[in-house]
Amino acid sequence: MIDNELYFSVDVETSGPVPGEFSLLSIGACLVTDPTTSIYLELKPASTKHDPEALAVTGLSLDRLQKDGLTPVQGMALFKEWITSSCPPEQKPIFVGLNAPFDWSFINYYFHRYHGSNPFGFTAIDMKAFFMGAYGCSWKETKSSEMTRILRPQMAPTHNALDDALFQAELFSLMLDRNQKP
Repeated sequence: MIDNELYFSVDVETSGPVPGEFSLLSIGACLVTDPTTSIYLELKPASTKHDPEALAVTGLSLDRLQKDGLTPVQGMALFKEWITSSCPPEQKPIFVGLNAPFDWSFINYYFHRYHGSNPFGFTAIDMKAFFMGAYGCSWKETKSSEMTRILRPQMAPTHNALDDALFQAELFSLMLDRNQKP
């Protein structure tokens, strides 16, 4: 871990596979080094378009979120405020995700569309790629079940964005610990 970088484990739940057509429904995030510093946000859907399988996995209701969720503008402003308040000025916030290309695409799109800029900049750490490089395994061996078998975290994923961000933080910490040993 680099002293001027602060790792943020981020997970999202969505109504489908791509931003712009489908909605970001929930965001869960925590500091990798201090998972008690966390945030969970639920957003109003930006459109009614959805993949029924995606909603079944999340357990979220578009109707409930339309009533109770934050607008995307409010949600992204609160998320940015939390990132900024959690990250000392001398450190750079680094996005960490398990299958980061998916989660990153929604977060990046929503920050730019509804907030104007992304506090993470334009890059992210993908835990699957990190695991592949650190453990010398094949891509098919980067499933979370395989990582769990090798790293033995206490937590398990649930498809709740905050629970999954906490799980990812634990997994990434275990990867970093193992990778730093001689």
